[in-house]
Amino acid sequence: MQHDVSVIGLYILDVLGRPVTRIPDRGNVDFIEEIRLTVAGTAGGTVIDTAKLGLKSLAVGAVGDDEKADWVMMTMQKHGIDTSCMQHIKGVPTSATILNVRPNGDRPALHVRGASDHIDVPPEMYDRVFDAPIIHLGGTGLLKKLDGAASVTLLREAKRRGRTVTFDLIAASAETFHMVEPLLPSIDYFMPSIEEARDMSGQSTPEDCASFFLDRGTTCCVFTLGADGAYYAHQDGVRLKSSAYDISVVDTTGCGDAFDAGFITALHHQMDTESALRFAQTSAALVATGLGSDAGIVSFDDTVEKMRTLKIKS
Repeated sequence: MQHDVSVIGLYILDVLGRPVTRIPDRGNVDFIEEIRLTVAGTAGGTVIDTAKLGLKSLAVGAVGDDEKADWVMMTMQKHGIDTSCMQHIKGVPTSATILNVRPNGDRPALHVRGASDHIDVPPEMYDRVFDAPIIHLGGTGLLKKLDGAASVTLLREAKRRGRTVTFDLIAASAETFHMVEPLLPSIDYFMPSIEEARDMSGQSTPEDCASFFLDRGTTCCVFTLGADGAYYAHQDGVRLKSSAYDISVVDTTGCGDAFDAGFITALHHQMDTESALRFAQTSAALVATGLGSDAGIVSFDDTVEKMRTLKIKS
C-alpha cells in the first residue's frame, strides 16, 4: 500500500491566541504573547501529527476556495501529507475556528462550519481512500453530508477490505449517539474523551461506559481521561488504566487528536497495549505544553524519548 494511514473527516484552520484574559472594550487593543495558525480538526490535527510521527499519511476531507484553503493545503504538503483526496468546495469557506486561550488553558471558540459540512466519499474514491492499512474517521457530529448512512457505508467498506478502523468524534452529546451506534460494529478502536463517552452512554465510570459501547459492537474502547490518564477496554477482556503525565499545561487544543495520532502510530509499529497507551499519552502531553494542535511533537524518535523521560503522575 502507498500509505500507512488514511485520515478522513473534519479539517479546520485554527487561529489561536494566548493568553487572553478579556476582550477589549470598543475598538481598543490588548497585547498577548502568541498567535498561531494550525491545521486542526478531528482529522486535520490527527493527520498533521501522524505525519510528524513518521507515518505516510493521506488526508481525506474538504476545504473551501478561499485563502484559508491555500494555507491548509500548503501546510499539509509541507509535512509530506498526500492531499490528492482533499476536495475543494466552490463558494464555501474553509472551516475555521478562532480560539481565545485563557491563562488556565480554557479555550472559548468561535467557529465557521464551512467546507467540512460538504465532504463526501463516493465509491469511485474508495480505491484511493482505502489505500492504507489503518483508516481513521474523525469528526462525526460536524460532518453534515458524511454523517449518518454515508459513514455507515464507508466504514463497512473499510472492514470489507480488511482495514483497521479507528474513530473519534467531536462535540458529542446524547443526541449524537444515534449517528454513532450504527458505526460501532465497524470500529476497531473507539476513541472519544470520557466526557463524550458519558454524554452518549448515560454511564458515569470508564468501565461502565466501555461496557455500553462494547455491548453495541465496537471491538475496543480507548478513552482519554484528561488529567486522570487513559483507559483501555477490549472485547477480549483486557482492561488497562494508564496514569497521566505530570506536565505544565499551556493549551489543550488538539490533545485528543494528538492522542489519536499517537495511538495510530503505535498500531503501525505494533507496540504492546501498555506501550501504545503510553505513546499516545506522550503525544497528547507534548501538544498540551504549547499552543495549537501540533505543538510539541517533533518526530517519532523524540516522542519515544519523551515517553521514557516525562514524569508520570503518582
